[in-house]
Amino acid sequence: MDSRRRIPRTDTLLAQPPFTEAVGRLGTARVKEAITAAQDRARRGEIAPEDVPDLAAGLLPASATTLRPVINATGVLLHTNLGRAPLSEAARAALAVSAGSTNVEYDLATGERARRGRGALDALRAACPRAEDVHVVNNNAAALVLAATALARGGEIIVSRGEMVEIGDGFRLPDLLTCTGARLREVGTTNRTTVADYAAAIGPGTGFILKVHPSNFRILGFTSEATIAELAAMTARTGVPGRGPGPVPVVADIGSGLLAPEPVLPDEPDAASALASGAALVTASGDKLLGGPQAGLLLGRSGLVTALRRHPLARALRVDKLTLAALEATLRGPATPTAAALHEPVQRLRDRARRLAADLAQAGVDARATESDAVVGGGGAPGVRLPSAAVSLPATVGASLRKNNPPVAGRIEDGRLLLDLRTVDPADDAALCAAVLAVTRDQDAASP
Repeated sequence: MDSRRRIPRTDTLLAQPPFTEAVGRLGTARVKEAITAAQDRARRGEIAPEDVPDLAAGLLPASATTLRPVINATGVLLHTNLGRAPLSEAARAALAVSAGSTNVEYDLATGERARRGRGALDALRAACPRAEDVHVVNNNAAALVLAATALARGGEIIVSRGEMVEIGDGFRLPDLLTCTGARLREVGTTNRTTVADYAAAIGPGTGFILKVHPSNFRILGFTSEATIAELAAMTARTGVPGRGPGPVPVVADIGSGLLAPEPVLPDEPDAASALASGAALVTASGDKLLGGPQAGLLLGRSGLVTALRRHPLARALRVDKLTLAALEATLRGPATPTAAALHEPVQRLRDRARRLAADLAQAGVDARATESDAVVGGGGAPGVRLPSAAVSLPATVGASLRKNNPPVAGRIEDGRLLLDLRTVDPADDAALCAAVLAVTRDQDAASP
């Protein structure tokens, strides 16, 4: 009998428990693709017909998304390519709650429409009492675009030449702002900009003064810059005929999302301090040092925030229910993984590195504990080194670890692969060790 006649039919396999479960998880089309691929190999004689079910089951992905959880051992706390801040357990639980129908803008008491995301907004306001009002959009760039459009379209934004930054992936602040219809009025020089430079540029068409924290670089040497407090004091006493009532607002883009001072990062700006210094509006990211989901935070004076929230563009930039739920849980919940990693004592990291290296060495792996330096990443705290500890391995295992399940991402330094433990959850130590053992065994087996 032709062996191809013994190849299981698609409908027969779909009726079997492993595949019926997979249909509910992945959809019929994805499961049929795996079955068809296995059947084709059997028709070509590459596998026996009876092996089709096992091969098809092995071809099925673990989930319907191509995204996979990765153990971040790079030593970069907010690794942009790995999704920046890992969410807390509270935020992950909130995502599950909000996945179905939820009262995102529905008042359960009255049965009427309510303000969208009021829980997250209340939590943000409570976390930064200096802010009279708050609003949330989908990232910090969106927050700046909304501010420029609502407050300076057809007018000017005054910004220092030393703060005309590129924010990543080729996107530059000047291009982002001018696409809103605002004009940029550059003042000062790359390394020095004074209060007088700003004051001389204010005119009837000034929308606001923008202070940008250069969060992904530092300029050292002969430098100076006007502070938020100095600019706020200057605008309070500067009258401009034809401009209208009230001082020119100072908008501060603090970038990394600290809502209050962080002792570990004393030079990193925070929203509370910026507002106390006189900023009328502060913009920040939610998925950096705040440790939450991607979001753009707007905090400041009530009148300005209301103008932004009511602008037509705000609708296009609004966040979904998942972001609102995760943001609220981040603000109300316990310490985030980012905060835990930032504050982890270095001695505890050294102890973990020694323990893991010893376990691996006992199994025959070329592993050793070593000192390391971690960084904040995500455009935060440039130049700041966080003392850390790592497991050092041969560089050749790096590619295999990235293909492991779960993948492990480290960094190459001085010809060795470092697995920096400041960015590894202690609960993942066993999985990290198992991954290294698995890939080194595979490499040993493949060696002649």
